[in-house]
Amino acid sequence: MSVPAVEPTPLAGVFVIVAQRVEDERGWFARVYDEAVFAAHGLCTSFPQHGEAHNPRRGTVRGLHFQTDPHAQAKLVRCERGALYDVVVDLRPESPTYGAWYGLELRAEAPRALYVPAGFAHGYQTLEDATDVHYLTSSPYVAAASGGIAYDSPALAIPWPVGDAIVAPKDAALPVFERRR
Repeated sequence: MSVPAVEPTPLAGVFVIVAQRVEDERGWFARVYDEAVFAAHGLCTSFPQHGEAHNPRRGTVRGLHFQTDPHAQAKLVRCERGALYDVVVDLRPESPTYGAWYGLELRAEAPRALYVPAGFAHGYQTLEDATDVHYLTSSPYVAAASGGIAYDSPALAIPWPVGDAIVAPKDAALPVFERRR
């Protein structure tokens, strides 16, 4: 059984986790999470909460969300059905990439996930109807520690792929990101 590859991104601490499919007459199997591999790369290995989101319509945006200390979360995000454009924004004030973002497409048929460390905002836009997303989080959800920034903040200029975004009122009311240095 092959182990997942951990591929770096331009943002320190953010990784694409690429599973290797093993196929036979029954179909395929892919290991997306492997505690030893994550530990060897210095990634979080404890995910006490798992969540799923079902998005009926293409163009749905969720995010950009985060939790503040002491409840900051690392996340492992995978598309279980459909496809999405997944985005993270570096909110670590001392980071050389503060305010930078990274995005990639996640598809159910491609066994890969995005590892998001604490200190980043995370969000996505669905590319297909009926897209399901699975999250592993390193700390429980705490409403008082939850925050977010507007997905369409001009300072970020994220090119969301679907023009007519479907955004929940609570996400539409998130503050615009402004660079502070």
